[in-house]
Amino acid sequence: MPSPRTRRLLLDHQTLTSRLADWPLIQITGTAGMPPEIYRFTYNLRGLYVAPSGEILERQVHVLEVNLSLGYPRRAPQCRMLTPVFHPNFDDAMVCIGDFWAASEGLDDLIIRIGRMVAYQEYNTKSPLNGLAAKWAAQNASLLPIDARNVSPPAAQPANAASAAQMDGAGPASPVPTAAAEIPTPPPEPVNNAPAIAPEPAPSSPQDPWTEKISLV
Repeated sequence: MPSPRTRRLLLDHQTLTSRLADWPLIQITGTAGMPPEIYRFTYNLRGLYVAPSGEILERQVHVLEVNLSLGYPRRAPQCRMLTPVFHPNFDDAMVCIGDFWAASEGLDDLIIRIGRMVAYQEYNTKSPLNGLAAKWAAQNASLLPIDARNVSPPAAQPANAASAAQMDGAGPASPVPTAAAEIPTPPPEPVNNAPAIAPEPAPSSPQDPWTEKISLV
């Protein structure tokens, strides 16, 4: 009989492949092990990163690696971005998920939640991994989220989705930003000396909502 950990890994794989099947916003793009202990996910969501020039630019594709260690599920999955992300709760080595991980949580729910974080639908500036991103988010809350699409596949949307931005899951990004959910929501404090920020040149329509929302200070 398979061990409890093996049964959990099998259940995670079955749930992930079923829930994310044909879902364009989150895709499983790599696994290792049988059942898988390492996953690679690609998020087709709008997020931010810092260019070598220091500008904060928009990015359309993000790659996440998830390692389910021997202590999983008692210990949280080890999550790190393989593509750069400018976000209060991400750094080069990890994604901060410790505040909301529990062994009873499904891995699929965690992957969807990280997608919401990438899109700035969720963020926490109270205990950030990236202090500069936390200051930027506090100063630019009116521009958030970066991507307002519902990250969760339609068939698995939660009953109460008031905290998440709502729109058609497979459609283009909405030009009208909605309020992002912060966990918890600390009162923003005025921050001086914000970094110089500029939008990435938009190759498509001039109606892109980010075209002139951020300018050099």
